[in-house]
Amino acid sequence: MNQEKIGRFLKQLRMEKQLTQEKLSETLGVSRRTVSRWETGNNLPDLSILVELADFYDVDLKEIFAGERNQNMMNEEEKDTLKQAAAYTEQRKKKIMRRMHILFIIGCISMACYLLILFFGPEQSTPLSDFFKGVSLGIAAGMIVVGTIMTSSHADAIVAWKTDHGIIRSTARQ
Repeated sequence: MNQEKIGRFLKQLRMEKQLTQEKLSETLGVSRRTVSRWETGNNLPDLSILVELADFYDVDLKEIFAGERNQNMMNEEEKDTLKQAAAYTEQRKKKIMRRMHILFIIGCISMACYLLILFFGPEQSTPLSDFFKGVSLGIAAGMIVVGTIMTSSHADAIVAWKTDHGIIRSTARQ
Protein backbone atom coordinates (compact mmCIF):
# COMPACT_ATOMS: atom_id res chain seq x y z
CA MET A 1 0.00 0.00 0.00
CA ASN A 2 1.49 3.29 -1.14
CA GLN A 3 0.47 6.01 1.33
CA GLU A 4 1.65 8.84 -0.91
CA LYS A 5 -0.40 7.53 -3.83
CA ILE A 6 -3.44 7.18 -1.60
CA GLY A 7 -2.86 10.73 -0.35
CA ARG A 8 -2.70 12.10 -3.88
CA PHE A 9 -5.91 10.23 -4.73
CA LEU A 10 -7.69 11.61 -1.65
CA LYS A 11 -6.60 15.10 -2.65
CA GLN A 12 -7.82 14.51 -6.21
CA LEU A 13 -11.21 13.36 -4.90
CA ARG A 14 -11.47 16.42 -2.64
CA MET A 15 -10.58 18.74 -5.52
CA GLU A 16 -13.19 17.07 -7.75
CA LYS A 17 -15.81 17.95 -5.14
CA GLN A 18 -14.35 21.49 -5.08
CA LEU A 19 -13.79 21.37 -1.33
CA THR A 20 -11.10 22.99 0.74
CA GLN A 21 -9.24 20.99 3.36
CA GLU A 22 -10.98 23.14 5.94
CA LYS A 23 -14.47 22.31 4.64
CA LEU A 24 -13.69 18.57 4.43
CA SER A 25 -12.26 18.60 7.94
CA GLU A 26 -15.46 20.21 9.26
CA THR A 27 -17.58 17.61 7.45
CA LEU A 28 -15.58 14.70 8.90
CA GLY A 29 -15.03 16.21 12.35
CA VAL A 30 -11.23 16.21 12.14
CA SER A 31 -8.65 19.00 11.98
CA ARG A 32 -7.50 20.58 8.73
CA ARG A 33 -3.99 19.46 9.61
CA THR A 34 -5.20 15.84 9.75
CA VAL A 35 -6.66 16.14 6.23
CA SER A 36 -3.36 17.64 5.08
CA ARG A 37 -1.42 14.71 6.55
CA TRP A 38 -3.67 12.25 4.71
CA GLU A 39 -3.17 14.06 1.43
CA THR A 40 0.61 14.20 1.76
CA GLY A 41 0.75 10.52 2.65
CA ASN A 42 2.15 11.10 6.14
CA ASN A 43 -0.83 9.37 7.77
CA LEU A 44 -3.83 7.37 6.68
CA PRO A 45 -7.35 7.83 8.03
CA ASP A 46 -8.78 5.26 10.43
CA LEU A 47 -10.85 2.54 8.82
CA SER A 48 -14.10 4.11 10.01
CA ILE A 49 -13.14 7.41 8.36
CA LEU A 50 -12.01 5.60 5.19
CA VAL A 51 -15.49 4.06 4.92
CA GLU A 52 -17.01 7.50 5.47
CA LEU A 53 -14.71 9.01 2.80
CA ALA A 54 -15.59 6.28 0.31
CA ASP A 55 -19.30 7.00 0.81
CA PHE A 56 -18.75 10.75 0.72
CA TYR A 57 -16.72 10.64 -2.51
CA ASP A 58 -18.88 7.82 -3.94
CA VAL A 59 -15.87 5.62 -4.62
CA ASP A 60 -14.99 2.11 -3.63
CA LEU A 61 -12.68 1.37 -0.70
CA LYS A 62 -10.58 -0.74 -3.06
CA GLU A 63 -10.04 2.39 -5.14
CA ILE A 64 -8.89 4.35 -2.10
CA PHE A 65 -6.50 1.56 -1.07
CA ALA A 66 -5.19 1.35 -4.65
CA GLY A 67 -4.88 5.14 -4.86
CA GLU A 68 -6.63 5.24 -8.23
CA ARG A 69 -9.99 4.72 -9.88
CA ASN A 70 -10.88 1.16 -10.71
CA GLN A 71 -13.70 -0.13 -12.87
CA ASN A 72 -14.23 -3.25 -10.71
CA MET A 73 -16.52 -2.01 -7.98
CA MET A 74 -16.81 -3.61 -4.55
CA ASN A 75 -20.01 -5.58 -4.05
CA GLU A 76 -22.45 -4.78 -1.25
CA GLU A 77 -21.38 -7.77 0.85
CA GLU A 78 -17.76 -6.59 0.89
CA LYS A 79 -18.92 -3.07 1.74
CA ASP A 80 -21.02 -4.38 4.63
CA THR A 81 -18.09 -6.40 5.95
CA LEU A 82 -15.80 -3.36 5.88
CA LYS A 83 -18.44 -1.20 7.55
CA GLN A 84 -18.78 -3.80 10.30
CA ALA A 85 -14.99 -3.89 10.70
CA ALA A 86 -14.95 -0.09 10.93
CA ALA A 87 -17.73 -0.14 13.53
CA TYR A 88 -15.83 -2.78 15.53
CA THR A 89 -12.66 -0.69 15.40
CA GLU A 90 -14.56 2.36 16.58
CA GLN A 91 -16.17 0.37 19.40
CA ARG A 92 -12.76 -0.94 20.47
CA LYS A 93 -11.34 2.60 20.53
CA LYS A 94 -14.22 3.78 22.70
CA LYS A 95 -13.65 0.88 25.12
CA ILE A 96 -9.96 1.76 25.43
CA MET A 97 -10.76 5.45 25.93
CA ARG A 98 -13.27 4.55 28.66
CA ARG A 99 -10.55 2.58 30.43
CA MET A 100 -8.12 5.48 30.03
CA HIS A 101 -10.65 7.87 31.57
CA ILE A 102 -11.14 5.55 34.55
CA LEU A 103 -7.37 5.31 35.05
CA PHE A 104 -7.09 9.09 34.80
CA ILE A 105 -9.79 9.54 37.45
CA ILE A 106 -8.07 7.01 39.74
CA GLY A 107 -4.79 8.90 39.28
CA CYS A 108 -6.44 12.23 40.11
CA ILE A 109 -8.13 10.83 43.21
CA SER A 110 -4.82 9.30 44.36
CA MET A 111 -3.00 12.58 43.83
CA ALA A 112 -5.71 14.43 45.76
CA CYS A 113 -5.39 11.92 48.64
CA TYR A 114 -1.62 12.40 48.65
CA LEU A 115 -1.96 16.18 48.77
CA LEU A 116 -4.62 16.02 51.50
CA ILE A 117 -2.39 13.81 53.66
CA LEU A 118 0.63 15.96 52.90
CA PHE A 119 -0.96 19.30 53.76
CA PHE A 120 -3.70 18.34 56.21
CA GLY A 121 -2.23 15.19 57.75
CA PRO A 122 -0.74 14.90 61.21
CA GLU A 123 1.97 17.38 62.18
CA GLN A 124 4.30 14.55 63.09
CA SER A 125 4.77 11.94 60.42
CA THR A 126 3.42 8.54 61.44
CA PRO A 127 4.04 5.17 59.80
CA LEU A 128 0.38 5.03 58.76
CA SER A 129 0.38 8.50 57.17
CA ASP A 130 3.69 7.71 55.43
CA PHE A 131 2.19 4.47 54.13
CA PHE A 132 -0.90 6.22 52.71
CA LYS A 133 1.20 9.03 51.21
CA GLY A 134 3.45 6.46 49.53
CA VAL A 135 0.55 4.38 48.20
CA SER A 136 -1.31 7.47 46.92
CA LEU A 137 1.76 8.91 45.26
CA GLY A 138 2.68 5.53 43.78
CA ILE A 139 -0.76 5.01 42.27
CA ALA A 140 -0.82 8.56 40.87
CA ALA A 141 2.65 8.16 39.35
CA GLY A 142 1.71 4.76 37.94
CA MET A 143 -1.39 6.17 36.28
CA ILE A 144 0.69 8.96 34.72
CA VAL A 145 3.13 6.39 33.30
CA VAL A 146 0.33 4.13 32.02
CA GLY A 147 -1.48 7.11 30.48
CA THR A 148 1.69 8.31 28.80
CA ILE A 149 2.41 4.90 27.32
CA MET A 150 -1.17 4.24 26.20
CA THR A 151 -1.48 7.60 24.45
CA SER A 152 1.90 7.30 22.74
CA SER A 153 2.67 5.79 19.36
CA HIS A 154 4.07 2.71 21.11
CA ALA A 155 0.73 1.55 22.53
CA ASP A 156 -0.22 -0.49 19.45
CA ALA A 157 3.17 -2.23 19.43
CA ILE A 158 2.84 -3.10 23.12
CA VAL A 159 -0.67 -4.50 22.65
CA ALA A 160 0.49 -6.53 19.61
CA TRP A 161 3.46 -7.95 21.56
CA LYS A 162 1.26 -8.85 24.52
CA THR A 163 -1.26 -10.52 22.21
CA ASP A 164 1.46 -12.49 20.39
CA HIS A 165 2.86 -13.75 23.69
CA GLY A 166 -0.53 -14.76 25.09
CA ILE A 167 -0.44 -12.12 27.82
CA ILE A 168 -3.74 -10.70 26.64
CA ARG A 169 -6.48 -12.09 24.48
CA SER A 170 -6.43 -11.17 20.80
CA THR A 171 -8.90 -8.53 19.67
CA ALA A 172 -10.81 -11.14 17.70
CA ARG A 173 -11.84 -12.90 20.92
CA GLN A 174 -12.59 -9.82 23.02
